Amino acid sequence: MFAAPLGDDGAELRPLEIWQAEEFLVHMDRARGLVDPWIPFAGFATDLESARALLQRYAEKQAADTGRLYGIWLDGTLVGGVLFRIFDTESGNCEIGCWLEPAGEGRGLVTRAARKLIDWAIEERGMHRVEWHASAANTRSVAVAKRLGMTRDGVLRQNYLYLGVRHDSEIWSVLAPEWRASQRG
Repeated sequence: MFAAPLGDDGAELRPLEIWQAEEFLVHMDRARGLVDPWIPFAGFATDLESARALLQRYAEKQAADTGRLYGIWLDGTLVGGVLFRIFDTESGNCEIGCWLEPAGEGRGLVTRAARKLIDWAIEERGMHRVEWHASAANTRSVAVAKRLGMTRDGVLRQNYLYLGVRHDSEIWSVLAPEWRASQRG
């Protein structure tokens, strides 16, 4: 099985697949409080059938080369994940997203995992632009974009209706030449 270490603290990045639906659902139940205020991701996995369906959608996206889903495990426990919500090889653009449960907070796991995804997208797949979208009120997600060295492209004012509240969306990005320059040090 593919696994990429995320450091020396027992964290690793692995594909999240359909056969892991039960583990994913248990994890989503732990993550719901952190995820639900910002995105409907956890709401898509409320029972085993819907968890399986979400993982199936991402398996189909991966097969079509339009998205991918990865889990973050810490000492063998699924504590979060990162994904290519959009992966458009024709335009050379993709969008990364993330989620986390409380046990994974404050360790830099999402930042480290997102770096792996950006490296792969740019260096292996030839992507030119990697985006990060976040509610402007989600300061933790915005902080990850900053740590990744992304540039804030702008704010889409009240463009996202979720749970009856209109959110401003911040759009952040990094371009392939910028990423490569930042990795050279």
